[in-house]
Amino acid sequence: MMQQASATDPAPGRRPELVPDPDAEAARIAAVRRYDILDTPPDGAFDRVAAMAARLFDVPVATVTIVDTDRIWFKAAHGLEGVAEIGRDPGLCGSAILRDDTMVIPDTLKDPVAADNPLVAGEMGVRFYAAAPIITPDGHKLGTVNVLDTRPRSITEEDTATLADLAAIVLDEMELRLSALRALRDEQARREAERRQAEAERARAKAERAAREKAEQDKAAIAAFASTLQRTLLPPALPVVPGLELACHYRTASAHDVGGDFYDVFPLDGGRWAFLLGDVCGKGPEAATVTALARHTLRATAQIDADPVTVLSALNTMLLTDVTAGRRFCTVVFGLLEPREDGGFTVTLATGGHPPAYHVRPDDSGAVWVRAVRPKGGMLVGAFPQAPFAQTTFSLTAGESLFLYTDGLTEARTTEGAMLGDDGLTGFLHQRTGPVTASSLVEDSITLLASLPDGAGDDVALLALSVPHPHTVPDGSVAATAHTAAAPEHFGQE
Repeated sequence: MMQQASATDPAPGRRPELVPDPDAEAARIAAVRRYDILDTPPDGAFDRVAAMAARLFDVPVATVTIVDTDRIWFKAAHGLEGVAEIGRDPGLCGSAILRDDTMVIPDTLKDPVAADNPLVAGEMGVRFYAAAPIITPDGHKLGTVNVLDTRPRSITEEDTATLADLAAIVLDEMELRLSALRALRDEQARREAERRQAEAERARAKAERAAREKAEQDKAAIAAFASTLQRTLLPPALPVVPGLELACHYRTASAHDVGGDFYDVFPLDGGRWAFLLGDVCGKGPEAATVTALARHTLRATAQIDADPVTVLSALNTMLLTDVTAGRRFCTVVFGLLEPREDGGFTVTLATGGHPPAYHVRPDDSGAVWVRAVRPKGGMLVGAFPQAPFAQTTFSLTAGESLFLYTDGLTEARTTEGAMLGDDGLTGFLHQRTGPVTASSLVEDSITLLASLPDGAGDDVALLALSVPHPHTVPDGSVAATAHTAAAPEHFGQE
């Protein structure tokens, strides 16, 4: 819902100030309380957003604030140490949440309302201020992401869009935190109920039966929690990319562990698209933390500079400096799709220690032409400072596909007990007789895994992209297909 506001009668020489509608303000405060964020300890995720904002805009101060009834509370304050909160009125942030877009004041001394603010008139002497509101899915503005400077300046429309993106990242982190709090409270309540029930059951037979039931419930709860957490680390659905068919598959090796494989496809400016597939070392909550960090870092960096090598370098730096990542690293393939005027796409693909992608197409003999795409020199991401990354550029035209996978596929064991390996996967792609489309490549790979004695012993993520022939898809839009399984059983999601 939109924050309603009315204008007060201004004094001579002053512009009118917006005053929040009481009902809308009450609903907004209720939303603030719902997220349970006020007066919480420092959090690295929000501190990183403030630090990134200061770095991107080259300003000395950047903050993440939540607007309470009578105060502005700082969840993160880069360059503003020792300040936890300030009064709301007069307040720049309090004004910013009454707007639907990014608020920019190039020179605060020339702004009648801002000129009275303590940050402007006081010792700090703020001369430039910009803020993007943190907006919930139902339209409430919880606070702002702000950048401040001690000198007047102006910013571009692209800069304001970047600030809005940072505010959206803050909301994503708040949503994840809220989901985790709810899950923790539910789990605590469930465990407390079980404890009281166990204490009430004195008889041995009842106690044994309760223990067996509890074990099964715990097992199911762990599996359900792992499945739910796994889904939060993956896109809910693949997007529809004009002129491209997409298909994916995800399968964890265990129902009780969160896997470290991840993939994503998302839009960029100018009709371009980015795609990625990666594998974090290890499993469980620690790997999930790195998976979430990697995916959000790749997405955020690509919106600023989509050059694949630059994107992988930014992720390498983040994994080495972020304390939540520990000593974990990952392998990643990151690609950029640019539509060609004559149809198809120009693909720029960079790799960080990941197995090769495969460029495939049917040849005139009816067999399948297969080329391994492995830029030379790409190292593991997050293992070494200043790690080099490599990229290559090629065309993906009508009838051709690009197939990406994690090493759970090539490490699967054949009937002879040997790993499938790169040679086995290449041979499988060569010998295929069906159409070379994204969905057929993924479906046939799933069938291949199912035919092996033990299936896949590790997590498997597959992502395929193909350019259909124009006569097969007149409008140029092809639906994406996802086969996602958080447990060993497979199920499809169209």
